[in-house]
Amino acid sequence: MAGAVAPKRQDTRKFFENLSGAGKSIAVLTSGGDAQGMNGAVRAVVRMGIYVGAKVYFIHEGYQGMVDGGDNIKEATWESVSSMLQVGGTVIGSARCKEFRSHEGRLKAAHNLVQHSITNLCVIGGDGSLTGANLFREEWSGLLEELLLQGLIDKEAACRNSELHIVGMVGSIDNDFCGTDMTIGTDSALHRIIEVVDAIMTTAQSHQRTFVLEVMGRHCGYLALVSALACGADWVFIPEMPPEDGWEDIMCQKLSESRSRGSRLNIIIVAEGAIDRKGQPVTSDCVKDLVVRCLGFDTRVTILGHVQRGGTPSAFDRILASRMGVEAVLALLEASATTPACVVSLVGNQAVRLPLMECVQMTQEVQKAMDEKKFEEAVRLRGRSFENNLRTYRLLSYRKADSELPNSSFNVAVLNVGAPAAGMNAAVRSAVRVGITEGHTMFAVSDGFEGFYKGHIKEIKWGDVGGWTGQGGSLLGTKRTLPGKHLDQIAEQIKIHNINALLVIGGFEAFESLLQLYEARADYEEFCIPMCMLPATISNNVAGTDLSIGADTSLNAIVETCDRIKQSASGTKRRVFIIETMGGYCGYLATVGGLAAGADTVYIYEEPFDIRDLQANVEHLTQKMKTSIQRGIVLRNENSNENFTTDFIYQLYSEEGRGVFDCRKNILGHMQQGGAPSPFDRNFGTKIAAKAIQWVTRTLKESYKGGRVFANSEDTACLLGMRRRALVFQPVSRLRDETDFVHRIPKEQWWLKLRPLMKILAKYKTSYDVSDSGQLEHVTRVRPRETNPSAAI
Repeated sequence: MAGAVAPKRQDTRKFFENLSGAGKSIAVLTSGGDAQGMNGAVRAVVRMGIYVGAKVYFIHEGYQGMVDGGDNIKEATWESVSSMLQVGGTVIGSARCKEFRSHEGRLKAAHNLVQHSITNLCVIGGDGSLTGANLFREEWSGLLEELLLQGLIDKEAACRNSELHIVGMVGSIDNDFCGTDMTIGTDSALHRIIEVVDAIMTTAQSHQRTFVLEVMGRHCGYLALVSALACGADWVFIPEMPPEDGWEDIMCQKLSESRSRGSRLNIIIVAEGAIDRKGQPVTSDCVKDLVVRCLGFDTRVTILGHVQRGGTPSAFDRILASRMGVEAVLALLEASATTPACVVSLVGNQAVRLPLMECVQMTQEVQKAMDEKKFEEAVRLRGRSFENNLRTYRLLSYRKADSELPNSSFNVAVLNVGAPAAGMNAAVRSAVRVGITEGHTMFAVSDGFEGFYKGHIKEIKWGDVGGWTGQGGSLLGTKRTLPGKHLDQIAEQIKIHNINALLVIGGFEAFESLLQLYEARADYEEFCIPMCMLPATISNNVAGTDLSIGADTSLNAIVETCDRIKQSASGTKRRVFIIETMGGYCGYLATVGGLAAGADTVYIYEEPFDIRDLQANVEHLTQKMKTSIQRGIVLRNENSNENFTTDFIYQLYSEEGRGVFDCRKNILGHMQQGGAPSPFDRNFGTKIAAKAIQWVTRTLKESYKGGRVFANSEDTACLLGMRRRALVFQPVSRLRDETDFVHRIPKEQWWLKLRPLMKILAKYKTSYDVSDSGQLEHVTRVRPRETNPSAAI
């Protein structure tokens, strides 16, 4: 209605424009062991700090540099963190510092900070580094008094620097810090491990060998556990949960059974800190000797060592580090004298702030529980994510004898629908094995609903899905065909094979398919069975979930290509690349890929743009070419605008940038769909499929009446998705209203909040809503044991 005035709605959002860094100085340091992604965090702190008007300093060589002072403390500029994002390790250096542990050392450090008027400290490191920072803060006023008495500072300097604020980010490949689901570096370390495991599997298969792999983790078994889950290892040794006494015979029997079922290899993963129930070390060599002695298998040991710390950071670690770095600056700007030192962390998909010492105490309690041989408690203290991984690994790794399986007469069918997505096979393997463990007969449907109505349905056994976790694409075969036009034949096939439940793994087509089957329940009783969908699409465009299986692998493919392109552009100078990504109308891959690759501009459908925006972007790049960073990356989602095509944007940039920069274009295409699944996608697919099958079992029991299954309520046709902090089953009928069916995207998408972050890091002035940024919370204490074993997965 033209001219009508909309009623005023109270805007409860809070924007960080109100948070000014003017007159403040922030210092950033990396301490302890290095981890991939630390540089991304440093870059985000520097650029966000400068953006809000603060002075930002690097402290080189960790606490040692703070104690030594001099050239170790240098002011950072916008350009000084360029090209850092894709570099592993930490470019500002890290060192373990004995001197900082002494009072004299901390006094020197305080003096050096006061000289630069630094009262805000961002520490990236492990629990030792963060504990040291907290002690430093507690002693701060006393240290200033001492410096005043010694005449090293004057009264004015003491007043001006009276408060020290500290925010920590956890950089550790071990993921051994309580209070956060993932620490910076863990995902990249898993990438290194899985690359090695995938390579070893091919040689092991050729020679029918057993491989014992030793991975890092002196006090924490996270890397060993998750890599075992991601590659389907036969056995894993971790410090938190030593094997039961007599494990030697059980392990050898399991390896032998695996070979007798036709497997040509065995993989055993050992954390470097693995122990038995008596507290004695379990080494990779002793495991190898045991296998050779008892089974006579050709066995080799591979110790991965520092390979796990090296290499470029994964897309996940770059995004995590960038989000955490910006959140850390916001936390410092909001800090007051009464705010405790906090750590910025990730729970589910949400950034949170937790009191630093609560997290440290909880982390120390884990070690205490292990020392006291309270292993179950140690696992619970490690947190929800660790517990879920362990529970899922146990479900999948050991096949029970038929006599031990629950007596179920239910048949459950699994199928893939839509385009292939890396991680689909891991989900199918998990579903099949958990289903068999629950006592069901599992059926595999080839080629989606097309195969379904043609009757391409056959039983699938435990051994049939061996080695599937590391395979890309869809081994079952997948098609975009929707069931709507073939309902009669599909209902007939459900009757012929007596299928009692359906697990559909796929993208937007899978969602539409489940809706069609749900709506057809009124006419077809055959569809009155429990149905569950797992989102698996590189586009991440399904309502009801923040993340989809396959999107992480695709992001890594995009980021890897962008890194190579950036390297090429840096060599030739004054060059801008226009890169087109997939995703349909959904800008997730372009936006999050842009954030992880350090793009200058990203064009997406969800954020309309016109010729004035294109002109402003060209002008922005023209200004950038006058600095020391003479290259540009522009990402465009394939359907961002029907008229402003990739060719159009390329030609416009070429013309407008003539004499300042030249242009190249690159269409990434289907390489984004292929490749071996990333550790995240393997793990995510495995865990959500296990949870889905346990939901299917419960729903089947609840809907089994009078000798048959009858489920027609809306909560028996669900999508299992990650929503902020939890995995949630949501009826597809309710998600209908949250979906834009014309453009095949959800009406609301969480990642749009990351766009201002990307623009800030690319030096654009923008508005950033911080109302959703982490409020200070408290670490959840140990819960009583879950009565429902599937509730926590």
